[in-house]
Amino acid sequence: MDILAALRQAEAKLKKQADKARRQLDAVRAAVKILGREVASGGKRVGKKKRKMSAAARAKIGKATRLRWAKFRAAKARGKQ
Repeated sequence: MDILAALRQAEAKLKKQADKARRQLDAVRAAVKILGREVASGGKRVGKKKRKMSAAARAKIGKATRLRWAKFRAAKARGKQ
């Protein structure tokens, strides 16, 4: 009977350890799932690549923005007079 009781104790101990390891593994998997979208193990981005805008496109957008603000300020100045 002592052997059977010892085996049961060992089984219970191993079950506790397995449950603890399973919880830790689940936590690690969740962290990897969250972080894996952003950075791979090598430090490179995973998933969507960062978009790069050409200098010409930035200049075009900047010019359009300046024109839009110029029109807005002109309209505002006309309203005050």
